[in-house]
Amino acid sequence: MVEQTVRAESATAAPEPAPAGPVKRRGPGATPYLFLLPYLLLFVTFTLVPAVYGLWVSLHEWDYLLPGKPFVGLDNYTALFDSASPVFDFFWQSMEASGIFTVFSVPLLVVVPLGIALLLNRSFKGRTFFRAVYFAPYVLGVAVIGLLWRFLLDPNLGAVNSLLGAIGLPDDTAWTTGLPWAWISLVGVTVWWTLGFNAVIYLAGLQDIPRELYDAAKVDGGGRWAEFRHVTLPGLRPVLLFVVINTVLASSNMFGQSYLITQGAPGVETRTAIMYIAEEGLRGYRMGSASAMSYLLTLALLIISMTIFRLFRTKD
Repeated sequence: MVEQTVRAESATAAPEPAPAGPVKRRGPGATPYLFLLPYLLLFVTFTLVPAVYGLWVSLHEWDYLLPGKPFVGLDNYTALFDSASPVFDFFWQSMEASGIFTVFSVPLLVVVPLGIALLLNRSFKGRTFFRAVYFAPYVLGVAVIGLLWRFLLDPNLGAVNSLLGAIGLPDDTAWTTGLPWAWISLVGVTVWWTLGFNAVIYLAGLQDIPRELYDAAKVDGGGRWAEFRHVTLPGLRPVLLFVVINTVLASSNMFGQSYLITQGAPGVETRTAIMYIAEEGLRGYRMGSASAMSYLLTLALLIISMTIFRLFRTKD
């Protein structure tokens, strides 16, 4: 009887009034910014501040050995476009060298790793071993790679010419001192050294493509080329964008290979833009001019990157 009375009172009890107005949800507050704070400190200290400071330096005649650093405005920039300037020929020759290296290395570093990734994406014995073999050179620093190939490609004492002579081929090729052999050496060494990184990126992208798409292509009667064209390439579009931009930027900023393997030879034919900027600023003590060259190179790479983004833009 008591239980029935309690139920009746509960049933006849007036419902609680609904809260007036929308319920305000508390935001995350400062927590996300606290997690970002260590990165932001590093970014501001080692990227943003040096970038702004470098722009300020480019507006001065900046010799860090002298106390006076007069303001010259845009003179360092206009000198790069003045044929009578002492830096005009050297700078644009170095830009041409960077362009040559980029034009010949980027297609190989985009296509060859993709082919290797397609092979390593299949199931076969020793697949893990070959993945490690292709990636292994990339873990070595540029100093190790440069000195190693400098000795191997030496025209007089190098192992490459000795091996070619042992099998009856010409053994006097100027791999590091003549053209076009110096460019062949630089491009070949760079492709051998860095293709493993791009191959791993491609491999990760291939494993994210749904297997059902390949099965559907087979049902529709498509062969391997049709699968590659209509399934693999569209599925790798974001990965291709990353690989192309990353490879273009890395090739355009090539320094260590040229500095260690060819030392800019023959003459200054393989002296890249970064190599000349370093010489201008650190050896010539003309930091203002070197900074202006750096920002002009940055602008060129920015335009190239934006062009690549437009080419790879996904259409609805």
